Amino acid sequence: MKKTLARLPVTLGVIAAVLAPLAGTAAAVVVTPSAPRSGKLTQVGPIADHGFPAWYRDSNNVRLELCTDPADLLCPGPADEMPDPDAPVSFPDNFPGESFYQLAGSEVTLTNGVRAVIGMNLEAAFAREEPIDGDQMVFGRVRIRFDATAGQRFRITHPYGIDDIVADDRGVNMTEDIGAAPLAFGSAFNSRIGPFLKWDPAVAPAAPAGYTGDPGVDHKVVGSPYNTNFVRIEQLDPSTGAVLGQVGFSDLFSVQGRYATNAGVDIDQATYTRAANGTGTVEVFASSEPGQVIEIQADPALGFHNTKLRGDNGRYYGRFPLTGTLPADPKVEVVNVSDRPTTHKTRALVDVVTATAAYDADTQQLTVVASSSDKQANPALSVAGFGPVTATPFSNVAAPPAAITVTSAAGGSTTVPLVSTGGEFLPTAPVAAATADTPALVNQTVRLDATGSAGEITKYTWTQTAGTAVTLTNAATSLATFAPTAPGRYEFKVVVEGPGGTGQATTSVDVTDVVAPKADAGVDQSILRGRAVTLDGSKSTAAETYSWTQVSGPAVTLAGATSAKPSFTYPVQALPAAPGPNATYVYNNAPVVLELTVRNAAGVSTDRVVVTPQPETFSGLAVRYRTGNNEWRISGSSSILAGQRVSVVLGSTLTGRVIGTANVDATGAFSLRVTGPNPGTVRTVSFVSTTGGRQLGFAVSVTN
Repeated sequence: MKKTLARLPVTLGVIAAVLAPLAGTAAAVVVTPSAPRSGKLTQVGPIADHGFPAWYRDSNNVRLELCTDPADLLCPGPADEMPDPDAPVSFPDNFPGESFYQLAGSEVTLTNGVRAVIGMNLEAAFAREEPIDGDQMVFGRVRIRFDATAGQRFRITHPYGIDDIVADDRGVNMTEDIGAAPLAFGSAFNSRIGPFLKWDPAVAPAAPAGYTGDPGVDHKVVGSPYNTNFVRIEQLDPSTGAVLGQVGFSDLFSVQGRYATNAGVDIDQATYTRAANGTGTVEVFASSEPGQVIEIQADPALGFHNTKLRGDNGRYYGRFPLTGTLPADPKVEVVNVSDRPTTHKTRALVDVVTATAAYDADTQQLTVVASSSDKQANPALSVAGFGPVTATPFSNVAAPPAAITVTSAAGGSTTVPLVSTGGEFLPTAPVAAATADTPALVNQTVRLDATGSAGEITKYTWTQTAGTAVTLTNAATSLATFAPTAPGRYEFKVVVEGPGGTGQATTSVDVTDVVAPKADAGVDQSILRGRAVTLDGSKSTAAETYSWTQVSGPAVTLAGATSAKPSFTYPVQALPAAPGPNATYVYNNAPVVLELTVRNAAGVSTDRVVVTPQPETFSGLAVRYRTGNNEWRISGSSSILAGQRVSVVLGSTLTGRVIGTANVDATGAFSLRVTGPNPGTVRTVSFVSTTGGRQLGFAVSVTN
């Protein structure tokens, strides 16, 4: 199988996307295999000139490099992704928008003849899909696609795991991209890709030298971390997940990958030390594969020649003389001369900053002592978040950071831990707060409240400081009570104690004699039927309890009947049931009368309030009955514009047959045009609305 897996655009922010269960996308669930995973990706190589890692290593010590050259038929870069595929690859002007460390897949023909495609790639791409430096990202991709009826469920076992997928209207169409974050090249380790797949060496023919296989030849592979070097597709019961049967299997794969021959090199640090006379040392720390020849490039301006770094297990180190004049923006270049072609890396040359940081918690002073290795220029030093390093400590530092970073104007920096001294912090004293119920009446229970106190509190103590002596109940808690026996002012103090000390607060209560309550149910109201009504008994005096009851009128349900301000909805007028007649129909547009009862120890008081429905009248009424076609034509207007319904009843009462019901429009008008009923000898009709309007015995005009 050649490269048949279509490209799916990857955009910035797609860190891990199993595209499910979004609309139009198959619902996919990654199933953890029963066998433990036995391999993975383990290492990212140095960054190459194109900004991607020179290679990735897996747990089998296989290193694969990025395939970018369309001319390499065994590991081609996508020609259609390059501006000029016939020209040499160069970054960024002639570089593919996507390329691969591994491009692996299998095509499986299902029992119904449908072709299933499974791709398992380690892909390099750009966040904005164009070769832009800084947008490079590498991610692991698992993609599964084949036609299937929506709702069918499948289990797909492949070299990198198991997926349980329910088809949607596009069939099975799942893509999982993990690690797609610019420059976060280690994020690909979180994907399911790894170790790399390669041709099984026990099966002829052998893979071409230097490659994991020939992508144009399907072949058995090794490398699955679960030893599932095959693709098996099983159909499952959509509800239970039971296996209905195997519908596809293949152990042949197309694999594309080139073993890395270049090791590359990274400069981990490059610093200089310079004495007052301008002479000094350049120090370089680098990393690559073990056994490489790593050299620093000669720089006549700085005063050193091509010189080899000393290596140890992939780490490389060198010290070189600095005898020349340091330029304004110094750099060093390191070369891996073992690579073909050689790999070059440059890095800015910076000074070495040393520092100590001490914090005195008592004086809240931060003292930073720092120096630069450049004793000739003595570049300015500053502390991140605080300012320039001077002989004077930073003051008023209530909460220092755990580590201090000092930066140099020559580019160097260091981060050192903070060493602190001073006394230990102890708990602060709690802050007391006290309130009391007010107003208060003689012989009523009054509550003293200290729950608003702050801090760690282990003990409360209430005491009386003024007023007629009373007995305090629960005086050792945050809520104390007492019952005054005489009018006057009573004063109290609460003391709160905790590990940090004590605090206190005072409060006072003015107590008056008990007087008989007086109920005030509020002013009478006029309301549109169907609307909410709020009663107001808050102007009652000396009330300890409230109780509202209905005296007369259409039955209502009170909410908050024991509060000062209950509410209810004035019921709409019920209309006669069609078709009628309705001998027991009752019209009730009477006001709702409610009674408020208030009580205290000195007595009881009542008051009533009347809630009257807003009056409604009909005007412009016209009623015509045509005997020829048994048709009624009725119209009119209401004085209320509320979208109410109006019913018309045959006869001079509302108990007769219902002719019909109309809605009142925004202008107050209503009309009705219906067939039947035949009025016989009756020559009047009556009107009634849900908002209480009524018109009885209106004359009917009878025509042919």
